[in-house]
Amino acid sequence: MDRYPDKFDPQVMASAAFQRSHTGWLGLRYSDHGEDWVELELPWRADLLGDERRPVLASGPIISLVDMASGMAIWTAAGTFVQIATLDLRVDYNRPAREHASVFGRMRCYRRTRSAMFVNGIAHDGDIDDPIAHVAGVFMVIRPTKGDVRWKNS
Repeated sequence: MDRYPDKFDPQVMASAAFQRSHTGWLGLRYSDHGEDWVELELPWRADLLGDERRPVLASGPIISLVDMASGMAIWTAAGTFVQIATLDLRVDYNRPAREHASVFGRMRCYRRTRSAMFVNGIAHDGDIDDPIAHVAGVFMVIRPTKGDVRWKNS
């Protein structure tokens, strides 16, 4: 039996993978996707605040959000799951999120090569025309070496 389906579906992946691991603990949720982009939601929670005096989400969970959305955008654009590692992820903040607001990460894979994938996008709190941050990243494609059976179906 194949480890991965023929066509990557971000909604199916989110329903299975987001129940456990770091993404599950953060409470990430699938929001939407297109041919080469994915949008995930990070719901507001009091235990994810950066400063108890201001009820806005901390930057660490937001970075995790856009990192996961980037990976899913890559898999969506490629049409399949491929092993990747984050090489560079730049998050340029424009403003803090609104108080008590969920944050959405909308990432797009705009270029794919044999060894690297390039993404860009935004983090927003409900208005894509007024982003919290602009994001750009580069991900390395990890190819198994000959005889390595750990990623047989990658």
